Amino acid sequence: MKYRAQARPTQQPEYIFQVEALSHEGRGIAHYGSHPDHPLEKHGKKVFIRYALPGETVRARITREVKKLEEADSLELLGDASEIRVEPIGSQFGSCGGCNMQHIVPDAQIELKQNVLKSHLQHFAGIQPEQWLPPLRSQREDYRRKARIGVRYLPSKKQLVVGFRENQSNKLIPIDRCMILDREFGSVTRLKQLLQGLNGKADIGHIELAMGDQEIALLVRETAKLSAEDVNQLREFTLQKGWQLYVQPAAKDGLLRIDQPEDAARLHYGLDDFDVKFGFNPLDFTQVNSSINPQMVRLACDLLQLQQGERVLDLFCGLGNFSLPLARCVGASGQVIAVEGSEEMVRRGAENAKNNGIAQISFYSQDLTKDFSHHAWANQGFDALLIDPPRAGAEEVMHYIPKFGAKRIVYVSCNPATLARDAGLLAQQGYRLTRAGVMDMFTHTGHVESIALFEKENQIND
Repeated sequence: MKYRAQARPTQQPEYIFQVEALSHEGRGIAHYGSHPDHPLEKHGKKVFIRYALPGETVRARITREVKKLEEADSLELLGDASEIRVEPIGSQFGSCGGCNMQHIVPDAQIELKQNVLKSHLQHFAGIQPEQWLPPLRSQREDYRRKARIGVRYLPSKKQLVVGFRENQSNKLIPIDRCMILDREFGSVTRLKQLLQGLNGKADIGHIELAMGDQEIALLVRETAKLSAEDVNQLREFTLQKGWQLYVQPAAKDGLLRIDQPEDAARLHYGLDDFDVKFGFNPLDFTQVNSSINPQMVRLACDLLQLQQGERVLDLFCGLGNFSLPLARCVGASGQVIAVEGSEEMVRRGAENAKNNGIAQISFYSQDLTKDFSHHAWANQGFDALLIDPPRAGAEEVMHYIPKFGAKRIVYVSCNPATLARDAGLLAQQGYRLTRAGVMDMFTHTGHVESIALFEKENQIND
C-alpha cells in the first residue's frame, strides 16, 4: 500500500532524536519518545533521518509524515559523532542527490550492504548461503567511468546551470568536480564554460561523459539543432583534450560522431585475465567501476568452475562482458550461448567475439520474459548458467530453468530484493544457494550489487 504524504506545514517541526540503527538506505532510525519534548501522541512512531548515524543525538527537521512513519533531515549533531562517521569527500554532499553514504566509513558501508543482502534473502526466500563470500572492494575513490550531467539555461537570470540533480528534486546543483568521477574527466566547471560560450546553450538537454581504458567521449544531447558555429566550438574543445565528440539529435536515439565522422562510434576496455577487449558505443550499458568489473568477471568464472568442452548459457548478456571470458574458460571445444533482448547489443556482442577471434560463442536476440527453451540453440542442455538481469530480476526465467539442466548457476544482481525472490524460486527447482556476497560497484551509494552461486541438489536414482 502506498503512503500519501500530508501537506507540509509552513514551519516544519524540529525535534531532538537518539539514533538507534541504520535503515537499508543508510538513514538513521529513531523513535518518538526518546526525548521529553516529543509529542505524546507520537510516542513509538518510527523516524528515518537522513545523514544521522547510530549512537548519535541529532536535531532533525521533519520533512514527511504518514500514518506509520516519518522522514527527517539531520540539521545538527548534538554530542559525540558516531565512530563510523567520516568527513564527506564531496563539497556538495547533502545537496546533490547522489552518493548519500559519503559520511559513512567504507567498511561500514560494506557491512550495511552485506546486512541488506542477508535481510532480503531471509525475508523473501527464507534462506542463507552456505558460505558468505568476502566482499569485492573498489580500489579507487574516483571509480566512476560514466556520468550524465544536467544542463539548464535560466533565461530570466541569464544563467547556465551544469551539474547533478538536487536530492528529491529536479533542480540542478552546480558541480565543479565530482570526486567519484574518474579524475581524467577533469573539472565540470571547464565544461560549463565551454557550454556558456555557445549561442544554442538553451538547446542542450544534458551532456554525458563516457570512458574506456584509453579514450574519453563527450556526448551532447540536443533539444534543438545546434549551429555549425556551436558544433565547431565543441569540436575544438574535444580536439584539444584528445576526446571523442558525439551529438545526439533531438527526438532520435542515434549518435553522430563529430570529431572523426569516418571512424566507428566506439570506446574500448579490456579484461586482461581473459585476453579480451570490448568495443562499445558511449550509450551502451557498461559497468561503470573499472576496478570492480574485472574482479566480478573473474569471480563469476571461478564460481562456475568451468571445464574445457562445457556448454554455458549467458542470459542478459549485453555486449558480452561475461560471455567472452566464459568462452575463454570452456575453450575451443566448448560452447557459449549468449542471449539478450536488445538486437543492437547482440550485434555488439557478436562484433566483440569476432574481433577477439572467439568462434565458440553465439549471440541471440530473445525476449527473456518468454520461454525460449524450445529453440534449437537453447534445448541441447547446459552445464552452467550465468544470469545478469536488470533490477526487475529474472522471475520469468526461473520458471523454466529446469529445462536447461544446468548443474551450476551464477546470478549477478543489482537488486537484493529480486535476487532474493528469484533465489526462492530456484530453491523450489532443487538448487541450493551455496555462496553469496556483495560487490562495492557503487561506493558511497545505497546501491547493493551482489553475486550468488546456486548448485543443483544431488539426485538419487532408485
